[in-house]
Amino acid sequence: MTVIVVGGGAAGFFAAIHHQTAHPGDTVIIIEKSANLLSKVKISGGGRCNVTHACFTPNELCTFYPRGGKALLGPFHRFQPRDTMAWFESRGVPLKIEADNRVFPVSNNADDIANCLLNEAKTLGIRIWTQCPIQRIQQSKAGHFEVLLTTGATHACDKLVLATGSNRQGHAFAAALGHAIVPPIPSLFTFKIADTALHRLSGLSVQHVAVRLGIGKKNQSTGPLLITHWGFSGPAIIKASAWQAQALHDCGYCCPMTIHWLANMPCPAIEATLKTAISDRQHQTMRSHSPFSDLPNRLWAYLLARWGLALPERWGQLTQKHIHQLSHHLTNDSYQVTGKSPFKDEFVTCGGVALDEVHFTTMESRICPNLYMVGEVLNMDGVTGGFNFQAAWTTGALAGGNY
Repeated sequence: MTVIVVGGGAAGFFAAIHHQTAHPGDTVIIIEKSANLLSKVKISGGGRCNVTHACFTPNELCTFYPRGGKALLGPFHRFQPRDTMAWFESRGVPLKIEADNRVFPVSNNADDIANCLLNEAKTLGIRIWTQCPIQRIQQSKAGHFEVLLTTGATHACDKLVLATGSNRQGHAFAAALGHAIVPPIPSLFTFKIADTALHRLSGLSVQHVAVRLGIGKKNQSTGPLLITHWGFSGPAIIKASAWQAQALHDCGYCCPMTIHWLANMPCPAIEATLKTAISDRQHQTMRSHSPFSDLPNRLWAYLLARWGLALPERWGQLTQKHIHQLSHHLTNDSYQVTGKSPFKDEFVTCGGVALDEVHFTTMESRICPNLYMVGEVLNMDGVTGGFNFQAAWTTGALAGGNY
């Protein structure tokens, strides 16, 4: 049997390696249109490669996928982060779990992951063709595939794996073979806020916030928030962008947003902290020091000015009414999102091949026999933290046929 894998990324390499391992007598070929193999692996995580996420319960793991979570439940029971970690470590790449459960190579060098995949493919005898753009793919009546390169050369195969990522050409190949394509749109991006006073706080962060968007489902995203020179970023914002990607696209990336600045504190605790400041800082000015350790002093001063409340100058002059006002604004601070900015060049999108057209036990097409699709060519995506790579490893392993 001859197998052609279209795409030299994480999912493509894993599919090729697992097929060759299960069927050593077959001919497996990876075709990559560019000169660069595993380019996303090499640049992800700031060049460290966030290999996966240390979440070892399939049901919980699925909750990190705005699209595709239900479809991935079965596959995650067969190949999950624990299996990914064992696979790389058994091939000489020690991994570490960081405090936020992201998994990286101990070396903090993404090249170790890329080289592991390249060396494994070479050891198995997998053929790798780079700088080979494909012009057309078609299936014969006998079920074989013919892959026509732009050079004019044609190569036949019995099994075809599309691992092209989220790009127009890969989607066009799938569509030509009978598949419906959900139009791709960006996922994982940051929010623009038209407020120059906020922009001057660029670089400040808050560790525990909750973000709610006034569109789509009323999902709440929690985590750290980073102020940038254009608005807001950080995990809480990135997660909100992923879960509301379609709704944000539909509204032109303009919508109201509410921030709870102290998401790890219940309202009674917030009010108690304010009352303590009244007694302990009676003669101090309110804007001089933040009473909350999570809120930097400059951010606290900005918030007080932004809210425009008729507050007294000194802490000792605050009344119970003022405490209620401050508590309300700290937990329901309203902003207007005016656009989006790229997060890591927007290399994660949602959209792609419709999931109900794929058998998630094998990743084979329900429409076109002997066609397999893996990774981001499918309409599935995860939030930041190693989840998109895990989907690539899992679907690639299943398409290889030995799980």
